[in-house]
Amino acid sequence: MSQFYPEGELINNEDNRRAVSSEESLKECILSGKIVEAPCIVCDSGHNLIVDFGFTKGIIPRTEGAIGIDNGTTRDIALISRVNKAVCFKVTAFANNEHGGRIAILSRKMAQQECFNKYISILKPGDIINAKVTHLEQFGCFVDIGCGIPSLIPIDAISVSRINHPSNRMSVGQNIKVIIKSIENGKISLSHKELLGTWEENASFFKAGETVTGYIRSIENYGIFVELTPNLAGLAELKENVHVNQHASVFIKAIIPEKMKVKLIIVDTFDNGYVPSGFKYFIDKGHIDSWVYSTPESDKIIKTVF
Repeated sequence: MSQFYPEGELINNEDNRRAVSSEESLKECILSGKIVEAPCIVCDSGHNLIVDFGFTKGIIPRTEGAIGIDNGTTRDIALISRVNKAVCFKVTAFANNEHGGRIAILSRKMAQQECFNKYISILKPGDIINAKVTHLEQFGCFVDIGCGIPSLIPIDAISVSRINHPSNRMSVGQNIKVIIKSIENGKISLSHKELLGTWEENASFFKAGETVTGYIRSIENYGIFVELTPNLAGLAELKENVHVNQHASVFIKAIIPEKMKVKLIIVDTFDNGYVPSGFKYFIDKGHIDSWVYSTPESDKIIKTVF
């Protein structure tokens, strides 16, 4: 297992708390090169990050705030957005502040560089890793894959069942599993849907004749798509007063593996209903070379090759 984690995962760890508890323990971090975490309380006018240890403060100079800040490939919003959150860093030195007190000099960039060199740079397409959701945009979900290093899951790679916005599926701060889709010029692209099961695996949870919960995902002139799981949607007959993203109870008319279809009838819809907690991952560790979503009986092949 990797020793590098998304930011915020170490801060309440007993070993981390001990490492940042005194000047002496921080000096030990200088000697050991250990990566530790503490809360960032201020991003000052020069975009230096101020970290609170309780007994003293630490400063991460702007150019040490993240890989790419010094050459402009990373924008300063990456620093501003860390306020009121945990930051990881290496302790590099101690100095006296303008009031004669002691202040720790820190580098988040050094922590990120070590994470990249020893962990991220050796990842391969098809590797499954841990990540934490950091923010959501219309086009996808940004995650921290280690020490605050960001990567993107495009919206169409979040799940097989289509969504209008990543917030329909994920929330900031959520810990998830991701799979490396591609690595080009040091940039890592991620996927998520391959971990959520094939059509057959998801359909095995349901039987014709059952009434189950779902989400209204899209309304077309020929029917209404209802999500049963993130990787399985069915088509329901048209019904009035139904809106996208409503919760629904649906009757399963038929499950047809050879066509990868689930036929539904909407019984009722709700603005608020049962919300499952987290994701059910069918694969959550290791490495895969390829993944086939479609059923053996289907003429249509839906496959991902890593």
